[in-house]
Amino acid sequence: MNIYHQLNEMITYIEQNLEQDISYTTLAKFLGVNEYTMQRLFHLLCNISLSEYIRKRRLSQAGYDLYSGNEKIIDVAYKYGYENATSFSRAFEKFHGVKPSVIKKGKYGLKNYPKLTFEETDNIKEEIPYEIIELEEFVLYGKGISTNEIDVKKDAPNFWISMKKQYCEQYGNISYGMVKYSDRFENPDFEYWVLWDHKIDEFEQIVIPKSKWLLFHIVNDNSKEIQQTSRDFYEQFLPSCKYNIRDIPELEHYHDGVVDFLVPIE
Repeated sequence: MNIYHQLNEMITYIEQNLEQDISYTTLAKFLGVNEYTMQRLFHLLCNISLSEYIRKRRLSQAGYDLYSGNEKIIDVAYKYGYENATSFSRAFEKFHGVKPSVIKKGKYGLKNYPKLTFEETDNIKEEIPYEIIELEEFVLYGKGISTNEIDVKKDAPNFWISMKKQYCEQYGNISYGMVKYSDRFENPDFEYWVLWDHKIDEFEQIVIPKSKWLLFHIVNDNSKEIQQTSRDFYEQFLPSCKYNIRDIPELEHYHDGVVDFLVPIE
């Protein structure tokens, strides 16, 4: 089934349940994956986290309800999942730019976050070769920097080159690169790490748990090639497969002048 058709079904379910609890388990079933993978796909394809989309749609509807009806502010707050009028008023003002009490007085200055819709067209894609491997738990040693989805394109290669110049003569070639998220769905900031596969006392230790991995070969260690492979995975491969990815870091394994892009799966 076309993934954009499935996403449209997800959006319909969300719209029908804005005033009730929205089950992430149910949403994941529309795509045939687990909840974590579903959230990753939604964020990737919609450029907004699932929770943020739901929040904005609820606040959009709340503005209309206050304008068009006779409901009390506290009743609208409860309807859209807020525990009290204070937290609702704070969120409402942040989104709309005005307090809900202003709307009740007949002064209107509202915003609307539109319902998402997707074109259900099929595009011909190139084949993407990959392998499935299983690795036992292993330990890496290195350093990381803070970055985000926009700056990582320049931050990662610059940090990699800096670490190479500073440490490779002493400790040998860099073994891995790693993206480490604190909260992938709510926070755009994350860390990029450069790592060695042998113990280095001055570096932080990172334990990579036992897992199965999707492995994509990159023919060289050029940063643009690595970034393109990552984009192809998230924009083409993941939306069209049924693998469930795990909430552990993705890795770039540098060896013999090539790179293996590794994505953990269940």
